[in-house]
Amino acid sequence: MIQLDNLCKTYVLNGKKKVVADNITATFPTGVSVGLLGRNGAGKSSLLRMIAGTMDPTSGTIRSTGTISWPVGFGGSFHPDLTGLQNTRFVARIYGVDSDDLIEAVMAFAELGQHFKLPVRSYSSGMRSRLAFGISMGISFDTYLVDEVTSVGDAAFKARSEEVFLERIRSSGAIVVSHALPLIQRICEHGAVLENGQLTYYTDVKEAVRHHQDIVKPPPK
Repeated sequence: MIQLDNLCKTYVLNGKKKVVADNITATFPTGVSVGLLGRNGAGKSSLLRMIAGTMDPTSGTIRSTGTISWPVGFGGSFHPDLTGLQNTRFVARIYGVDSDDLIEAVMAFAELGQHFKLPVRSYSSGMRSRLAFGISMGISFDTYLVDEVTSVGDAAFKARSEEVFLERIRSSGAIVVSHALPLIQRICEHGAVLENGQLTYYTDVKEAVRHHQDIVKPPPK
């Protein structure tokens, strides 16, 4: 379970305030996959980072039971001067998993080739995402946070990413950010829509998708 209590997050950009979380109170149940939807810039990635603990809210609290992954697809937690292999080994030690097993799994999945032994600062954003996804899927979490990672790579890689992810969430929950609505409906049970700092939670993902489509629909001419 992940419980948001009166969660607020405000940015100040060029002297103007932008509110991405306005006193949100919501519960993400244990073992459920939730599609997190909203316009570009609504604050979905910020919400994932606050849940992961990599970003502090302006106010309010987040309580959770079980283990939570970092936001998969967000490679900002990697040390840029370490190689992909060294970063993988470092993460394995932090989470107490066998480093050789994790390295083998990441090498097989991420398809980075010789880049795996090069500094992460030399990676493209797609390569960082593949590394992050490979490491995350190699470690068992109670809740996975996923930010658009299945959009990376060719069709075969996308299909393999989805297959691995579906295997993981058979015994875990997830909060998934994606603009691919067919994907959200395929892999998620519940849905939530973030709009103007407010979060609306639905126990039927199709209702969340309809809400999202309504708010992004262009105005009539």
